[in-house]
Amino acid sequence: MFSRLRSDIQCILDRDPAARSRWEVLTLYPGLHALVLHRVAHWCWKRGLKWIGRLVSYVSRWLTGIEIHPGAVIGDCVFFDHAMGVVVGETAEIGDGCTIYQGVTLGGTSLYKGAKRHPTLGKNVVVSAGAKVLGGFVVGDGAKIGSNAVVIKPVPAGATAVGIPARIIPPKTAAAADANEAGGKFAAYGITQQDDPLSLAMRGLIDNAASQEHQIALLWQAIETLSMQGQGSRDCVPEDAATTKCFEKQRLTELVGK
Repeated sequence: MFSRLRSDIQCILDRDPAARSRWEVLTLYPGLHALVLHRVAHWCWKRGLKWIGRLVSYVSRWLTGIEIHPGAVIGDCVFFDHAMGVVVGETAEIGDGCTIYQGVTLGGTSLYKGAKRHPTLGKNVVVSAGAKVLGGFVVGDGAKIGSNAVVIKPVPAGATAVGIPARIIPPKTAAAADANEAGGKFAAYGITQQDDPLSLAMRGLIDNAASQEHQIALLWQAIETLSMQGQGSRDCVPEDAATTKCFEKQRLTELVGK
Protein backbone atom coordinates (compact mmCIF):
# COMPACT_ATOMS: atom_id res chain seq x y z
CA MET A 1 0.00 0.00 0.00
CA PHE A 2 2.74 2.44 0.94
CA SER A 3 4.76 1.65 -2.19
CA ARG A 4 1.69 2.42 -4.30
CA LEU A 5 1.18 5.68 -2.42
CA ARG A 6 4.81 6.62 -3.04
CA SER A 7 4.39 5.99 -6.77
CA ASP A 8 1.22 8.12 -6.78
CA ILE A 9 3.08 10.98 -5.12
CA GLN A 10 6.01 10.65 -7.51
CA CYS A 11 3.78 10.76 -10.60
CA ILE A 12 2.30 14.05 -9.32
CA LEU A 13 5.78 15.49 -8.79
CA ASP A 14 6.70 14.43 -12.33
CA ARG A 15 3.63 16.00 -13.99
CA ASP A 16 2.89 19.10 -11.93
CA PRO A 17 5.61 21.79 -11.85
CA ALA A 18 3.75 23.49 -8.98
CA ALA A 19 4.38 20.54 -6.67
CA ARG A 20 7.41 21.35 -4.52
CA SER A 21 7.68 18.47 -2.07
CA ARG A 22 6.26 15.06 -1.18
CA TRP A 23 4.81 16.49 2.02
CA GLU A 24 2.96 19.18 0.08
CA VAL A 25 1.52 16.60 -2.31
CA LEU A 26 0.52 14.25 0.52
CA THR A 27 -1.27 16.91 2.55
CA LEU A 28 -2.62 19.43 0.03
CA TYR A 29 -3.52 17.60 -3.18
CA PRO A 30 -7.23 16.61 -3.26
CA GLY A 31 -6.65 14.44 -6.32
CA LEU A 32 -4.40 12.17 -4.26
CA HIS A 33 -6.87 12.13 -1.36
CA ALA A 34 -9.72 11.18 -3.71
CA LEU A 35 -7.62 8.35 -5.13
CA VAL A 36 -6.76 6.94 -1.70
CA LEU A 37 -10.36 7.15 -0.50
CA HIS A 38 -11.57 5.53 -3.72
CA ARG A 39 -9.35 2.53 -3.07
CA VAL A 40 -11.02 2.11 0.31
CA ALA A 41 -14.47 2.49 -1.26
CA HIS A 42 -13.61 0.07 -4.08
CA TRP A 43 -12.32 -2.49 -1.58
CA CYS A 44 -15.65 -2.36 0.26
CA TRP A 45 -17.62 -2.48 -2.99
CA LYS A 46 -15.86 -5.60 -4.26
CA ARG A 47 -16.56 -7.40 -0.97
CA GLY A 48 -20.29 -6.75 -1.03
CA LEU A 49 -20.24 -3.78 1.35
CA LYS A 50 -22.05 -1.60 -1.16
CA TRP A 51 -23.54 0.94 1.24
CA ILE A 52 -20.25 1.50 3.05
CA GLY A 53 -18.48 1.88 -0.30
CA ARG A 54 -20.99 4.52 -1.37
CA LEU A 55 -20.63 6.24 2.00
CA VAL A 56 -16.84 6.49 1.62
CA SER A 57 -17.35 7.77 -1.94
CA TYR A 58 -19.82 10.37 -0.67
CA VAL A 59 -17.44 11.59 2.03
CA SER A 60 -14.64 11.77 -0.54
CA ARG A 61 -16.84 13.87 -2.84
CA TRP A 62 -17.64 16.25 0.02
CA LEU A 63 -13.96 16.59 1.00
CA THR A 64 -12.34 16.79 -2.44
CA GLY A 65 -15.00 17.84 -4.97
CA ILE A 66 -14.22 14.69 -6.98
CA GLU A 67 -16.96 12.08 -7.39
CA ILE A 68 -15.74 8.56 -8.17
CA HIS A 69 -18.20 5.69 -7.99
CA PRO A 70 -16.80 2.88 -5.81
CA GLY A 71 -17.34 0.41 -8.65
CA ALA A 72 -14.95 2.24 -10.99
CA VAL A 73 -11.57 0.62 -11.66
CA ILE A 74 -8.52 2.91 -11.49
CA GLY A 75 -4.96 1.85 -12.31
CA ASP A 76 -1.62 2.97 -10.92
CA CYS A 77 -0.05 6.44 -11.20
CA VAL A 78 -3.31 8.14 -12.14
CA PHE A 79 -3.23 11.91 -11.55
CA PHE A 80 -6.38 13.96 -10.94
CA ASP A 81 -4.95 17.46 -11.51
CA HIS A 82 -7.03 20.18 -9.77
CA ALA A 83 -9.98 17.91 -10.64
CA MET A 84 -12.80 19.88 -9.01
CA GLY A 85 -16.06 18.65 -10.51
CA VAL A 86 -14.72 15.39 -11.94
CA VAL A 87 -17.32 12.61 -12.18
CA VAL A 88 -16.33 8.98 -12.81
CA GLY A 89 -19.14 6.47 -13.38
CA GLU A 90 -19.64 2.98 -11.99
CA THR A 91 -18.35 0.92 -14.92
CA ALA A 92 -15.57 3.31 -15.93
CA GLU A 93 -12.01 2.01 -16.12
CA ILE A 94 -8.95 4.25 -16.00
CA GLY A 95 -5.62 2.79 -17.08
CA ASP A 96 -2.18 3.32 -15.61
CA GLY A 97 -0.58 6.74 -15.98
CA CYS A 98 -3.70 8.65 -17.02
CA THR A 99 -4.09 12.36 -16.26
CA ILE A 100 -7.55 13.83 -15.70
CA TYR A 101 -8.18 17.55 -15.28
CA GLN A 102 -11.02 19.53 -13.70
CA GLY A 103 -14.60 19.28 -14.88
CA VAL A 104 -14.19 15.94 -16.67
CA THR A 105 -17.10 13.49 -16.88
CA LEU A 106 -16.64 9.81 -17.64
CA GLY A 107 -20.33 9.14 -18.06
CA GLY A 108 -22.75 6.58 -19.41
CA THR A 109 -25.48 6.76 -22.03
CA SER A 110 -27.34 3.57 -21.15
CA LEU A 111 -29.90 2.89 -18.42
CA TYR A 112 -29.39 -0.89 -18.36
CA LYS A 113 -28.09 -2.09 -15.02
CA GLY A 114 -25.09 -4.37 -15.14
CA ALA A 115 -24.10 -3.26 -18.66
CA LYS A 116 -20.83 -1.58 -19.56
CA ARG A 117 -22.11 1.99 -19.62
CA HIS A 118 -18.97 4.07 -19.03
CA PRO A 119 -15.73 4.49 -20.99
CA THR A 120 -12.49 2.59 -20.63
CA LEU A 121 -9.33 4.71 -20.76
CA GLY A 122 -6.12 2.99 -21.84
CA LYS A 123 -2.69 3.76 -20.45
CA ASN A 124 -1.28 7.32 -20.40
CA VAL A 125 -4.47 8.98 -21.62
CA VAL A 126 -4.85 12.73 -21.04
CA VAL A 127 -8.40 14.03 -20.57
CA SER A 128 -8.39 17.83 -20.56
CA ALA A 129 -10.52 20.26 -18.57
CA GLY A 130 -14.26 20.11 -19.16
CA ALA A 131 -14.19 17.12 -21.48
CA LYS A 132 -17.12 14.69 -21.51
CA VAL A 133 -16.45 11.09 -22.49
CA LEU A 134 -19.83 9.39 -22.76
CA GLY A 135 -20.44 5.72 -23.48
CA GLY A 136 -19.03 2.25 -22.98
CA PHE A 137 -16.24 2.45 -25.56
CA VAL A 138 -12.45 2.42 -25.39
CA VAL A 139 -10.07 5.37 -25.53
CA GLY A 140 -6.77 3.91 -26.72
CA ASP A 141 -3.38 4.09 -25.05
CA GLY A 142 -1.70 7.49 -25.26
CA ALA A 143 -4.78 9.25 -26.64
CA LYS A 144 -5.55 12.89 -25.80
CA ILE A 145 -8.96 14.45 -25.26
CA GLY A 146 -9.06 18.22 -25.80
CA SER A 147 -10.66 20.69 -23.42
CA ASN A 148 -14.48 20.76 -23.52
CA ALA A 149 -14.59 17.99 -26.12
CA VAL A 150 -17.65 15.72 -26.14
CA VAL A 151 -16.47 12.23 -27.07
CA ILE A 152 -19.18 9.73 -28.03
CA LYS A 153 -17.17 7.20 -30.06
CA PRO A 154 -13.92 5.22 -29.63
CA VAL A 155 -10.61 7.04 -29.88
CA PRO A 156 -7.67 5.14 -31.42
CA ALA A 157 -4.38 4.81 -29.59
CA GLY A 158 -2.23 7.93 -29.88
CA ALA A 159 -5.00 10.00 -31.49
CA THR A 160 -6.39 13.37 -30.36
CA ALA A 161 -10.11 14.11 -30.00
CA VAL A 162 -11.32 17.72 -30.11
CA GLY A 163 -14.61 19.54 -30.67
CA ILE A 164 -18.34 18.98 -30.14
CA PRO A 165 -18.98 16.26 -31.10
CA ALA A 166 -15.34 15.25 -30.98
CA ARG A 167 -13.41 14.89 -34.23
CA ILE A 168 -10.53 12.45 -34.29
CA ILE A 169 -7.04 13.51 -35.35
CA PRO A 170 -5.03 10.35 -36.04
CA PRO A 171 -1.38 10.16 -34.95
CA LYS A 172 1.10 11.26 -37.61
CA THR A 173 3.30 8.20 -37.35
CA ALA A 174 3.12 4.72 -35.91
CA ALA A 175 5.67 5.74 -33.31
CA ALA A 176 3.33 8.46 -32.07
CA ALA A 177 0.68 5.86 -31.35
CA ASP A 178 2.98 3.90 -29.09
CA ALA A 179 1.88 5.03 -25.65
CA ASN A 180 4.61 2.98 -24.01
CA GLU A 181 7.44 4.62 -25.91
CA ALA A 182 10.27 5.37 -23.49
CA GLY A 183 10.95 8.99 -22.78
CA GLY A 184 7.70 10.22 -24.31
CA LYS A 185 7.03 13.87 -23.51
CA PHE A 186 3.99 14.56 -21.36
CA ALA A 187 1.48 16.88 -23.05
CA ALA A 188 -0.24 18.93 -20.34
CA TYR A 189 -3.97 19.42 -21.04
CA GLY A 190 -3.53 17.29 -24.16
CA ILE A 191 -2.21 20.25 -26.14
CA THR A 192 -0.52 19.40 -29.44
CA GLN A 193 1.04 21.54 -32.15
CA GLN A 194 -1.79 20.66 -34.54
CA ASP A 195 -4.90 19.99 -32.50
CA ASP A 196 -7.75 21.37 -34.63
CA PRO A 197 -8.79 19.46 -37.76
CA LEU A 198 -10.91 22.38 -39.00
CA SER A 199 -7.90 24.69 -38.87
CA LEU A 200 -5.85 22.06 -40.71
CA ALA A 201 -8.54 21.84 -43.41
CA MET A 202 -8.75 25.63 -43.74
CA ARG A 203 -4.98 25.93 -44.07
CA GLY A 204 -5.07 23.27 -46.77
CA LEU A 205 -7.76 25.18 -48.68
CA ILE A 206 -5.80 28.43 -48.35
CA ASP A 207 -2.64 26.77 -49.69
CA ASN A 208 -4.61 25.26 -52.57
CA ALA A 209 -6.25 28.59 -53.47
CA ALA A 210 -2.88 30.37 -53.38
CA SER A 211 -1.36 27.72 -55.64
CA GLN A 212 -4.23 27.99 -58.13
CA GLU A 213 -3.97 31.79 -58.29
CA HIS A 214 -0.24 31.48 -58.91
CA GLN A 215 -0.86 29.09 -61.81
CA ILE A 216 -3.58 31.33 -63.29
CA ALA A 217 -1.28 34.36 -63.11
CA LEU A 218 1.43 32.40 -64.95
CA LEU A 219 -1.04 31.38 -67.65
CA TRP A 220 -2.19 34.96 -68.24
CA GLN A 221 1.41 36.14 -68.37
CA ALA A 222 2.16 33.46 -70.96
CA ILE A 223 -0.89 34.45 -73.02
CA GLU A 224 0.12 38.13 -72.85
CA THR A 225 3.66 37.32 -74.00
CA LEU A 226 2.39 35.21 -76.91
CA SER A 227 -0.10 37.89 -77.97
CA MET A 228 2.59 40.58 -77.94
CA GLN A 229 4.90 38.42 -80.02
CA GLY A 230 2.25 37.32 -82.55
CA GLN A 231 0.12 40.44 -83.01
CA GLY A 232 2.08 43.34 -81.60
CA SER A 233 -0.70 44.05 -79.11
CA ARG A 234 -2.36 42.50 -76.11
CA ASP A 235 -6.01 42.89 -77.25
CA CYS A 236 -6.67 39.19 -76.60
CA VAL A 237 -5.87 39.62 -72.90
CA PRO A 238 -8.87 40.97 -70.92
CA GLU A 239 -8.35 44.13 -68.90
CA ASP A 240 -9.36 42.34 -65.70
CA ALA A 241 -6.95 39.44 -66.27
CA ALA A 242 -5.00 38.75 -63.04
CA THR A 243 -1.42 38.66 -64.26
CA THR A 244 -0.11 39.25 -60.74
CA LYS A 245 -0.89 37.44 -57.49
CA CYS A 246 -3.07 39.26 -54.98
CA PHE A 247 -4.25 36.37 -52.78
CA GLU A 248 -3.51 37.27 -49.16
CA LYS A 249 -2.38 33.84 -48.04
CA GLN A 250 -0.35 35.01 -45.04
CA ARG A 251 -3.15 37.12 -43.58
CA LEU A 252 -5.74 34.36 -43.97
CA THR A 253 -3.37 31.83 -42.43
CA GLU A 254 -2.88 34.10 -39.42
CA LEU A 255 -6.65 34.43 -39.01
CA VAL A 256 -7.13 30.66 -39.04
CA GLY A 257 -4.19 30.15 -36.70
CA LYS A 258 -0.67 29.02 -37.38
